[in-house]
Amino acid sequence: MRSVLGVIGGSGLYDLPALAGGEWRRIESPWGEPSDAVLFAEAGGLPVRFLPRHGRGHRLSPSEIDYRANIDALKRAGVTDLVSVSACGSLKEEIAPGDLVLVDQFVDRTAGRARTFFEGGIVAHVAMADPVSPGLVDALADAAGAAGVAVRRGGTYVAIEGPQFSTRAESRLYQAWGCDVIGMTNLPEARLAREAELTYATLAMATDYDAWRGAAASVPEIIAVMRSCLERAERLLAAAIACFPREHPPCPIGSDRALDGAIITPKSAWDAGALARLDAVAARVLRG
Repeated sequence: MRSVLGVIGGSGLYDLPALAGGEWRRIESPWGEPSDAVLFAEAGGLPVRFLPRHGRGHRLSPSEIDYRANIDALKRAGVTDLVSVSACGSLKEEIAPGDLVLVDQFVDRTAGRARTFFEGGIVAHVAMADPVSPGLVDALADAAGAAGVAVRRGGTYVAIEGPQFSTRAESRLYQAWGCDVIGMTNLPEARLAREAELTYATLAMATDYDAWRGAAASVPEIIAVMRSCLERAERLLAAAIACFPREHPPCPIGSDRALDGAIITPKSAWDAGALARLDAVAARVLRG
C-alpha cells in the first residue's frame, strides 16, 4: 500500500511551507464539519495531506473542533500515517519552553467530546495500551536527526478540556500523576485515529511551564516561544517528508489493523445508518 502522510497542524501551524503548490480541497464527512479544507500536495513522490486543527485563522477552540470529522476527512483523503503537531505546556523542569517532545502516552481529562466512531448500532473495542506507533515515531526521530533538530523521545501528554489553562492545583496534580506535558487537543484525536486504523504520533511543542512553576505565562509570551518551535517543527516535517517510506510499512503494534477482531456487534445486527457513516474509517473490515 502506498504511504500517504497526514499532518494535523496545531496552534500556529496553519500551512506547511514544504507543500508549496498544493491544492486545498473541501471534504464532506457524515460526522460533521472538518476544521478546514485539506491541503493536498505531493513532495518527492510522497502524497501529503495537511489539515489545520483550529482552522486557518485559528477560528475553533479545542472544544469546538469536530475530531471525528477531521479524522474521517483525512481517512477519505487517503492518509495512512498521521502526525499531530501540538503546542503544549511543560509539567517537568527538564522540559523547557522551546523543547520538542515525541510523546508516547496520553491521559484523558476532556469532557463532553465525541470519542468514538462506533456507536449507534455498531460497537467496536480497539486496543489503546500503546496509543502512538513506534514506527512513525522512529521516522520522526530520524528526520529530526537529519534536520539537526533536537527532540525528546517519550513522555505522557495529559489532555484537558480548555480553552482555559489549568489552575495551579490542577497543574500540580498532573505533575503528581507523572505527566510530562499538557495540552487540549490530542484526545480524542488519538483514539479516533486508532479506530480509523491510522498510525499516529504527536510532536509536542513546549511553550511554557503551565501553572505549577511561578507566574503563569501570558498568551503573548506563549506565542513568542511557539514561533521558535514552529521553525524547527517545520524543518523536521520537511525532513520527514523527504525520507518517509513511499510504501506503507506495517505498524509494529498493529495500529493499521486495529479493527481486526474489534467489532463485537454481529454482522446480522449492524445498523444501516451506522454502516453508512463508517464507509471510510472502517472500510477495510466492513467490506471484507
